[in-house]
Amino acid sequence: MKICFVISDLKKEYVGSSVVMLKKAFERGHSAYIMEVGGFNFMHGSPVDIRCKKVPKSLKYDFPEDFLTQIKDDKVAWKTISSEELDVLFVRNNPTEETINRHWAEHSGLAFARAIQQQGVLVLNDANAMAHSFIDKMYFEELPKTIKPESVITRDKQVILDFWKASNKNIVLKPLEGSGGQSIYLIGKEKHNFEQITNSLLAKGYVIAQEFLPGVSKGDVRVLLINGKILEKDGELGLIRRINSNKDEFRSNLALGGKAEKAKLTPEIERIVELTGPKLIRDGFFFVGLDVVDDKLIEINCMSPGGLAYTQEIGLPDFTETVIASIERKIEYKKLNKNRLSNKELATMD
Repeated sequence: MKICFVISDLKKEYVGSSVVMLKKAFERGHSAYIMEVGGFNFMHGSPVDIRCKKVPKSLKYDFPEDFLTQIKDDKVAWKTISSEELDVLFVRNNPTEETINRHWAEHSGLAFARAIQQQGVLVLNDANAMAHSFIDKMYFEELPKTIKPESVITRDKQVILDFWKASNKNIVLKPLEGSGGQSIYLIGKEKHNFEQITNSLLAKGYVIAQEFLPGVSKGDVRVLLINGKILEKDGELGLIRRINSNKDEFRSNLALGGKAEKAKLTPEIERIVELTGPKLIRDGFFFVGLDVVDDKLIEINCMSPGGLAYTQEIGLPDFTETVIASIERKIEYKKLNKNRLSNKELATMD
């Protein structure tokens, strides 16, 4: 199998889910490639070319950090290949994390992924599904109301103020477009810095005002799903409790210094997965991350869910093997069905 992972910028890449999945694909004997979102080349009437690095068969390493350092090194040369040579394009760049001078990168990955998908290459997640959910938080609003906190999306400061009053004067504000726990604020009864915070967020676009859930003080649970089901290996489930870095911090993102530990499956999490899984399958989402506090789903990550790099540190299995094995089966199904299955169907087949 020839599989290529699309990331934002190799120089800035760290050992996260994309890198450990790339490493596992290589270790399972596949031709593994990595490319940046700016590495697509298209000429009308021809397949899309990609500028990428192939993991050398001779690569030797002890830890994931060694693996990534060597891939970044100039000794592993960039090369241009036709995307038609690939079996799988795994789109892992996060458009919402792009800087202001990289607006070109926000939509381009999805646009080229759609073109490559039309060539017959398996794209994960399905490119049309990713385009539909480009703003994760809007896609989140399509899910059943019973599993979500109360919220409002607006650019009107008065609407935010009214919602704050109706929510016992305790809400969370965050940008509609964003991830990684950035620019998320708690507005409590004292309404500290309300004007400054709302002005700053509204200047960037739409704002989500969300009911504050007291349970968030204990952290949240990242639920890793593939094919609409909780990731599982050796009887262990892909459930990671993310704990706040300090008692005054209500955000528990690992990128912000939060700590990770194993989490238990609760009836509430089971119910949330039961209600979200069928929609994710219908829409063509292979790999998704859900963030849960108590009985509420507070966020969904459809574009580039993380967490796989932490699992073994907290006593969970190496789930990357399960993920890559699932992709291998999809390619087998594709060949057995002589390309009659759509990308959306393949994306979520077990």
